[in-house]
Amino acid sequence: MSIPARQARMGEVLRAEGLDGLIVTDLTNIRYLTGFVGSNGVLVVTPASRVLLTDSRYATSARAQVQGAEVEIAGRDLMDRLAGVVPAGRVGIEAEHVTVARRDRFADRLAGVELVPTAGLVEGLRVVKDEEELELIRQATRIADSALARLVDQGFRGATEAETAWQLEDWMREMGADAASFDIIVAGGAHGALPHAVPRPEPIPADTLVVVDMGARHAGYASDCTRTLATGTLPPALEEAYAVCLEAQRAALAACRAGVHTRDLDSAARGIIAQAGLGEHFGHGLGHGVGLDIHERPWLRQEGGEVLQTGMVVTIEPGIYLEGVGGVRIEDLAIVTDDGCEVLTRLPTDLTTTTI
Repeated sequence: MSIPARQARMGEVLRAEGLDGLIVTDLTNIRYLTGFVGSNGVLVVTPASRVLLTDSRYATSARAQVQGAEVEIAGRDLMDRLAGVVPAGRVGIEAEHVTVARRDRFADRLAGVELVPTAGLVEGLRVVKDEEELELIRQATRIADSALARLVDQGFRGATEAETAWQLEDWMREMGADAASFDIIVAGGAHGALPHAVPRPEPIPADTLVVVDMGARHAGYASDCTRTLATGTLPPALEEAYAVCLEAQRAALAACRAGVHTRDLDSAARGIIAQAGLGEHFGHGLGHGVGLDIHERPWLRQEGGEVLQTGMVVTIEPGIYLEGVGGVRIEDLAIVTDDGCEVLTRLPTDLTTTTI
């Protein structure tokens, strides 16, 4: 879908919501609707027009990047031009991205405008990816796959958790990534029982599991993958945890298709882990959407949720975390299709042992 098509859909959303305009302040949403890449911008969208306010640092780049919107150069805080581009009437603000102080500043500058808190209007458009977006996510996934495959082939070679994380990011950049899509996790032994462990200056231990969670960012779009590697003979508790987690992950992938409720997809994996007596050790949701943000709709979890649609991109990542012993998480990135899912991550999920 082209950027003008996204803007046209945004206009339809505004009409449906009874809004005369929307002040878009989230930079990711601005990028989605215009192509602008910068650190300072406000986009004013109406059913018939789009105006991007930015400052002089981006005068040249914004005009080169932005499609379907007028670019106006304002002062650094962008407020001096705001009143001239915001329409009268009911105008939405992104409540999840605007501080109370900024909302008050908008109100001070926009006499006669009714500011209406909104949530998820642009994100609702972003949840289903077009083919151009899907291809960028495929490319990001291929980059991350290649870097992780290199680690599996070469082994940890005496590196610490932190050194391994830096090495993976360096490899991804060499392979064409803009950056890592989030802070890479490398966590060995008992440290792997922390789902969001921070890599330490500690060597990778032998005869345990190492959780490696990583992704690449390519042309703004993210990928996400986790593999848990063995470094020798495993204690029985970790061997069992890996086998159960793998069974749960494969069951969820098999159940992933358009029309399935996200809660039910989570249950497909959670039920297997619970039946093995390990349910209390799987505390997070099954996964999440991935796109311009590394974490975005839909959310695959028991609370709330929505129905999967063709073109959504989701992670399938059950985990089992045994405090004081170790952890396992197996994660693939997948595109939801009418009759299943396209698994983007190509690295095998069978238990793999690598050298330290």
